[in-house]
Amino acid sequence: MTDATDNATPRQGLTRRQFIKSVIAAGAVSAAGHLIPGLALAGGKAGPAGVERLLTLSVNGQKRPVDVLPQETLAQTLRNKLGLTGLKIGCDRAECGACTVLVDGVPQYSCSVLTHSVRDKKIVTIEGLAAPDGRLHPLQQGVLDEQGFQCGYCAPGFLMATLGYLQTHPDPSREELARGVSGNLCRCQDYDKILTGLLRGAEYMRRG
Repeated sequence: MTDATDNATPRQGLTRRQFIKSVIAAGAVSAAGHLIPGLALAGGKAGPAGVERLLTLSVNGQKRPVDVLPQETLAQTLRNKLGLTGLKIGCDRAECGACTVLVDGVPQYSCSVLTHSVRDKKIVTIEGLAAPDGRLHPLQQGVLDEQGFQCGYCAPGFLMATLGYLQTHPDPSREELARGVSGNLCRCQDYDKILTGLLRGAEYMRRG
């Protein structure tokens, strides 16, 4: 039997059945947005908290447009969306230092920094150290000359942490530098050679 309301004159442009369908559809989209983070933010529009997804980040001296989820970490953005895979993710919980980058000159664990929080800051990763002509940064040259790392997985984090430390302590002793980069861990545990290489790089930096 046909529902009499189906053929009734639309009330404000909607029949009763059309109204019910629209309510069900809206509920499904809302539920999907909770189950699949970012679905409701398609198109770069602001989310429930008014956070814009389309950002322009200053990375290694360049302006980089990128689509960022509200809960996205800087490490995820740099590696997965900007292709800066020199940055390594080790523990992903701010314990090993492999993901260290400079944010306005200060070393930061990028795995514990939300990308939206650094949208107006200057970010430097390991890719930003070498000169445009390929010439290595003095720190990079120092660890290379002293063969300071074994597997090298932790090297980018150590280099960035050291660069940040040397900006305020340009001529550290071995013990001072060891304390300065103590937030970085080496899986190979070859800290003696690492410190030797980093100190050589610091010496090259002082020479200019």
